Amino acid sequence: MLKSYLKVIIALGLISVSRASFVPENFDTTVKPQDDFYRYANGSWLKRTAIPPEYARWGSFDELMQRNISNLKLLCERASAQDNSPSAIEHMVGDFYASGMDEAAINQSGAAALNFEFTKISAIATPADVLNEIASLHKIGVNAGFEFGSEADFKDSNHELAQLAQGGLGLPDRDYYFRDDDKSKKLREAYVKHVAKTLMLLGDSQTSAQTGSQAVMKLETSLAQASLSAVQLRNPYASYHKMTVQKVESLVPDLNLTSYFTSVRAPSFTDINLAHPDFFKAFSVVLNTTPISDWKTYLRWHLVHTYSPYLSEDYVRENFSFYGVTLTGTKVMKPRWKRVVTTIDRSIGEALGQLYVNAYFPAESKERALKLVSNLRAALGDKIGTLEWMDEATKQKAREKLNSFTVKIGYPDTWRDYSNLVINRGPYVLNVLKANAFEVRRNLIRIGKEVDKSEWGMSTPTVNAYYNPLQNEIVFPAGILQPPFFDAKADDAVNYGGIGAVIGHEMTHGFDDQGRQFDSHGNLTNWWSKESEQKFKVRSAAIVDQFNGYFPISDLHINGQLTQGENIADLGGLKIAYAGLQKALADQSRDKIDGFTPEQRFFISFASVWAGKMTPESLRLQLNTNPHSPGEFRTNGPLSNLDEFAQAFNVPEGAGMRRSADKRFTIW
Repeated sequence: MLKSYLKVIIALGLISVSRASFVPENFDTTVKPQDDFYRYANGSWLKRTAIPPEYARWGSFDELMQRNISNLKLLCERASAQDNSPSAIEHMVGDFYASGMDEAAINQSGAAALNFEFTKISAIATPADVLNEIASLHKIGVNAGFEFGSEADFKDSNHELAQLAQGGLGLPDRDYYFRDDDKSKKLREAYVKHVAKTLMLLGDSQTSAQTGSQAVMKLETSLAQASLSAVQLRNPYASYHKMTVQKVESLVPDLNLTSYFTSVRAPSFTDINLAHPDFFKAFSVVLNTTPISDWKTYLRWHLVHTYSPYLSEDYVRENFSFYGVTLTGTKVMKPRWKRVVTTIDRSIGEALGQLYVNAYFPAESKERALKLVSNLRAALGDKIGTLEWMDEATKQKAREKLNSFTVKIGYPDTWRDYSNLVINRGPYVLNVLKANAFEVRRNLIRIGKEVDKSEWGMSTPTVNAYYNPLQNEIVFPAGILQPPFFDAKADDAVNYGGIGAVIGHEMTHGFDDQGRQFDSHGNLTNWWSKESEQKFKVRSAAIVDQFNGYFPISDLHINGQLTQGENIADLGGLKIAYAGLQKALADQSRDKIDGFTPEQRFFISFASVWAGKMTPESLRLQLNTNPHSPGEFRTNGPLSNLDEFAQAFNVPEGAGMRRSADKRFTIW
């Protein structure tokens, strides 16, 4: 299914939940706050905590996700045990879970359930057939060749627009095909071997599989060569080229897109965003010059690659050996029930979400979170008013955008309608396939229609949050509105340091290097004066330089360009949350709790959220592909710029947690 290049893009009562409060044994008091605040707040936790073997990383987010998935398991087990559930939603969840847990049936069938699609691939004889089969695979959620779907028009965000975008790769990022260091070369070799082993599972001889895997690598490298990098994709204008379908056809005359649109069952439309024109020019050449036998192997590979996690154990283990062990350093595969529950949440998240909300999300959590948002919105408004680098006309536009934020807390007001999706007790892989096809179809039929602004981009149990620039909305699923991020019974300092910083972070995304290019209605337009825009760029460049200087691995630094939006949001979110706390404390006692002032508790709460450990492989993957900096640098990086932090912990000039005056900066 089409991915967005903009979204920043988080009671049964049987699972215990810790409170959002300080855990003194997590501190390392041998480290001074002024020297390394991340280790001061988390040092003992880091020393005694080992990454569980089934994970590539472990930290506050993961601990909460573990609790969440255990709660979801209880819901799934209860639903699957009720053969005649009065709730259609519960029946759907129960059948999906039962099919995923039927390991004997799954292992017996191998990949046979996908034979209907393999048969179509084997019949391919011409480039036109290749394009039609790509359409067939797209309908079931397989990322082959390129991506197609519906997205809000960047410059008319109330309406959905058809979009063609780059895609079709099996490695995490286009740069993985071209880095020439030894680790990258070995990773490509491991990928080719993995493709070959998977093709052998499908019945290819060793010789044929080795030849086929090399063909897959060659074809994908051609697609990667024409793709924009992750840094280039941060520029929304790089992915917006609206034109008529007729114009697209004139640009790529050898690519019969009209036939593709018919095959993928897209509704009729006249305008489209050809997000990456150079990619499709190259794709047209690759389509018509690559041997058909290579295309058939590539399509077989991408079909089985997409669905290997839901097939028999041999496919699952081979998939894990590369994408788990080799790529992320994960030592042990998660137990089946965790994999199945995660798949259900990803596939029919708003069905499972309904059960989750009824069991685990109290009304008071939503009410307290809304109050936090209100205080932080006011705090950001105050900050905008006092910015010395922004002129008054631009400030007025910024306030308009801030005041226009849509806030979504907990769960959707209207749940997704799954009445056209049929889930039964097997085969498991076909349930996943049907759910994928349902989502693809739901996306495609929106082309040309008004945007449904009630929709959510994350499932309700997700431990995460996001800002959507096209809708100018901040969204906080119920999954993250729990300790350690949020506790309706905790003091304000702890909550503002946890979920408050998350809320401020998402608000600031509306004004980061990418989000600031969209106006209060979510349209891509420049509402900045030239002078204010230039001053913003000077400050954002300073953030890029700061994070470029961090080397989490001796031979690999943080990519300041790739991570600048998240780093801007971390810095701005902290300042906004701190200001919001001051508003909340205006009429309260400021007595110490646990020996700490409210301000100190705020910063310790923030630091504890980012406690975490990663395998070396996972850390390298994050540095190469992820727009977020590792937790240590998300903590110490922004704090070292903040006067508020220095005042709270009496951090002197020249200390490790106090950048020199000529390098200290803030934006929002």
